[in-house]
Amino acid sequence: MDSKSSRNRQPIGQNPKQDQLDQFRVQNTGKQMTTNEGRVIPNDEQTLKAGVRGPSLHEDYWFLEKMSHFNHEEIPERVVHARGYGAYGEFECYQSMSNFTRAGFLQEPGKKTPLICRFSTVQGPKGSYDTARDLRCLGVKLYTEEGNYDLTTIAMPVLIIQDPMKFPDSMHAYQNKQDDGIPTASGAHDRFWDFVANNPESIHMVTWIMSDRGIIRSYRMMESWSINTYLFINDEGVATFVRFVWKPVLGVHSLLQEEAFKIGGLDPDFHRRDLREAIDRGAFPEYELGVQLIPMEDEFKYDFDVLDPAKFWPEELIPVQFIGKMTLNRNIDNYFAELEQVAFNPANVVPGIGFSNDPVLQGRLLAYRDTQQYRLGSANYDQLPVNRPLCPFHNNTRRGVMRMRIDVDQVNYHNNSLANNAPFTAPPEQEIFIHYPQKVDGHIIRGRSPSFNDFFSQPRIFWNSLTPIEKQHTIDGFSYQLGKVKSESVRQQNVDLLVNVDKELANIIADNIGVNRPSGTNVPVSTSYPSLSQASTPKYAYTQKVGVLIGNDFNSNEVINALKVLEDAGVFVVIVSETLGSVTGNDGTKLKVDQTFLTSSPYLLDSLYIVGGSHKNQAKFNYEISEFIQVAYKFYKPIGVATSGQSLLNVSDDNNLAGVVFAANNPNFGNDFVTAIAQQRFWDRT
Repeated sequence: MDSKSSRNRQPIGQNPKQDQLDQFRVQNTGKQMTTNEGRVIPNDEQTLKAGVRGPSLHEDYWFLEKMSHFNHEEIPERVVHARGYGAYGEFECYQSMSNFTRAGFLQEPGKKTPLICRFSTVQGPKGSYDTARDLRCLGVKLYTEEGNYDLTTIAMPVLIIQDPMKFPDSMHAYQNKQDDGIPTASGAHDRFWDFVANNPESIHMVTWIMSDRGIIRSYRMMESWSINTYLFINDEGVATFVRFVWKPVLGVHSLLQEEAFKIGGLDPDFHRRDLREAIDRGAFPEYELGVQLIPMEDEFKYDFDVLDPAKFWPEELIPVQFIGKMTLNRNIDNYFAELEQVAFNPANVVPGIGFSNDPVLQGRLLAYRDTQQYRLGSANYDQLPVNRPLCPFHNNTRRGVMRMRIDVDQVNYHNNSLANNAPFTAPPEQEIFIHYPQKVDGHIIRGRSPSFNDFFSQPRIFWNSLTPIEKQHTIDGFSYQLGKVKSESVRQQNVDLLVNVDKELANIIADNIGVNRPSGTNVPVSTSYPSLSQASTPKYAYTQKVGVLIGNDFNSNEVINALKVLEDAGVFVVIVSETLGSVTGNDGTKLKVDQTFLTSSPYLLDSLYIVGGSHKNQAKFNYEISEFIQVAYKFYKPIGVATSGQSLLNVSDDNNLAGVVFAANNPNFGNDFVTAIAQQRFWDRT
């Protein structure tokens, strides 16, 4: 991968959405303070009183405005996806998709469309932490010339439910308990696992969450799927079933469970900070947009229902076709105004994209606008700058809380003669947006298609597709979460459910959580798909974070050469020492210290470069380095060792030193270390 390729981007000022947003951006630095009505404020530190020790006065208009605004600054938190982060970017179309869809942003190769995206966890509130084991979501709002298109995806190709009626139940069970509000950002409690045990369709997504997929390394390395089945509709009115997937160019990578726990305490904003720092450094995150297409006439061709959101479409059977790339190239300026107020809705589509009869999708089409109106306090939320489309919009809606638009005409109904029936609807020959005329035939019923009822074949396929290391991590996830469940009955019910996925898996977990091994066995499915494992994901040293543990009197020539190789490869280098300031090499070369052993942690670094050196408290300095090495070695991370740092490793016959690269007598050390950094984990390490 060309480490510099992501930096050659269209200048920010040429983005039409940013040009629109610039009208609303205000710089307060260097300006005089005023009230919101423009009155100059002479004092912003003391309230107005009757004498310096007297009572406060009601006529203190500035205190009233300032305090009342503060009291109302927060809006209702999202019921789900409360904790999130995001950025601006653009989507570039790779090829014309006109054979399948008339969507304007997919017609011309090279066409660029501005966008904003928001990543989020599901269970925890805004104040939770980024690295919780959870299903993560990605909402992308594309500001197309035909209106806003909201593409919402999650970091797994399957959903926990098959009917929207059960969504409130699944979230009520997943979120913290009503009596004590515990736990935060975790499903490791009785209520969630009771739901899983008694709603067998949920075991598929839960298995994904318990795997490495549930603890991502970075938003920049998160794959995400649309889950729901949509329609592409072309100019001839021909429809095709479609599912979308975002694939990160850097590959799909994860944290280990213990790492995630530690990072949650060390840096609750780990994923947020990672995304923002990468964009600030010019290492713009990139994601290719893929589509899986099924002709309408092939709806019943497969051994799964293509409308079932709890089932994935295997890439080996339905190939992913890459149609464009999203690049995130600008950080937000104001978290509240842009990311708290951005509102996504899967009903926001453009001509050429329609809806299938996927039952969960149908429910989502009704739910999102209602929840955004409640959360943002007004039906006019789509007039907020971040939600406003680029194209003009006209209709007969008026009034409402915080109406920003000033409609000057007096006729706001249809049909009318006073305004020549304006705003008018599109004539038939324009066919701007049409709903696909699907044939609907059936009795009114509350029910579910029997074709949805195979709950275990695909979880079994997912399990079969994992490597031994991935399987062990999944066992660890199940064992930890179910080990937190107090009810023995609930624990037993879950291993009795898991035996349908894999007997050995269920037996190991049963032993780990103190319940009986289940009777029965797994479904007789031997299929596996390489696309479901992270083992074959792309791996790069680019943007991996390397901690350089260093003191004074280091070998300047050796270290400077190594750092140059790392930086040329796009590695993020963090200089770590005992104190801030600088460290000095044996020829007087100085390196600025970025973090100290106190403010950094081996859990926050992807690899280590052990340089060592001298320090006034040598014993403490050496001890700190040994602590970093121990953690990095335990979690299979790459370690580079300078000639001066070799004595800091406690090597024994039990250590095979896999992934440890030594500089001594190695003229190719820098490149060898970069290769090890790209590998990221050395699972064969002892």
